[in-house]
Amino acid sequence: MIPGGGQPNMQQLLQQAQKMQQDLAAAQQELAETPVEGSAGGGLVKATVNGAGELQSLVIDPKAVDPEDTETLADLVLAAVRDATGAAQELQQQKLGPLAQGLPGMPGMPF
Repeated sequence: MIPGGGQPNMQQLLQQAQKMQQDLAAAQQELAETPVEGSAGGGLVKATVNGAGELQSLVIDPKAVDPEDTETLADLVLAAVRDATGAAQELQQQKLGPLAQGLPGMPGMPF
């Protein structure tokens, strides 16, 4: 119900939902194509994920490789991936946040 006693215009709501779905699909496509980088160890390990958080590449500087200490290298890899994934989540929030609010006049309604 709309304040004032009127009924919501179903055609208008459907059009708004369809536009939101299109906007969401476009934003998701943009995220999938946007590289986001993270690093650790002062740049010794660099990870690149797409905006959806999928790992795309991992670059390890040879200086980071110590056969006697693979645990530190593993920690650096994890830190770089987490850094990149965190940045991707921020990007997702920026791109998808407004779309996640639902239809105007119907808060929380999924699209």
